[in-house]
Amino acid sequence: MGKVILVTGTSTGLGLTLAVKLAQQGNTVYATMRNLKKDGALIKASVAAEVKLHIKQLDVQDTQSIQTCVDEIIEQEGRIDTLINNAGAGYVRTTEQSSEEEVNWVMDVNFHGVSRCVKAVLPHMRKARQGHVVNVSSVGGLVGQPFNEYYCAAKFAVEGYVESLATYVTPAFGIHFTNVEPGGIVSEFANNIMEQVASTGGILEDEYRPILEKYMSAGAGQPREGLYQTAEEVADIVIECVNSDNPPIRKRTSPWAENFSRYKTAADPTGHKQQQNVIKEFLS
Repeated sequence: MGKVILVTGTSTGLGLTLAVKLAQQGNTVYATMRNLKKDGALIKASVAAEVKLHIKQLDVQDTQSIQTCVDEIIEQEGRIDTLINNAGAGYVRTTEQSSEEEVNWVMDVNFHGVSRCVKAVLPHMRKARQGHVVNVSSVGGLVGQPFNEYYCAAKFAVEGYVESLATYVTPAFGIHFTNVEPGGIVSEFANNIMEQVASTGGILEDEYRPILEKYMSAGAGQPREGLYQTAEEVADIVIECVNSDNPPIRKRTSPWAENFSRYKTAADPTGHKQQQNVIKEFLS
């Protein structure tokens, strides 16, 4: 019997790939997106793979949109076994260049969007005494990077959020939490970063410009070996976590990501040691 899985952000890239691959494994997949007018690529991919998807509207910035979607799934299926929080957005700007509105948007999409979706599914998972929340985080949730301070701050928030939930929700109710931490994804990074910078005024003429140009060249030009993975490669790691009986709290998706964050993760790669230590200190 397959799982009932809700995936956010499935109109393109990793989310689209995840939805199709999970359906191929016999799961009942609810593939959601903010704008249903962008469902063409997902429908085409599902037809090519000969799988059925339930495509629904869900905007991670809209609490009512999330609740409506979750309520409809529960009414139809009676449960949600797995939530995959894939929807998110990059943001490249210095602190001095960023408007308060932009900062609020980055945090809202990447952190509050995750929290809203988790809050909507938790009562149902808690009642069932089982469930799994998988967040597509980033090595940026472990390691701060140039010009990504607000994006990294949002992903760091997701990491702390999940670490905290795992210390009491997991042992009490059998609900697991996993942050999957990729480096770059070939199909998305370069285009997304260029579009985001352009949409917020382009490369500004100030003292940061030469440093930003160097960063952009390294990220959007010829990638260093191992940094980028395909959406399919990252999706396979996410699905490995979904199918695990004892999923990790955190999981890097490549040797590059593992090496990049090694000073943060070497002593406790899965996060289970820290989880057990916190439980011992506060709840034993």
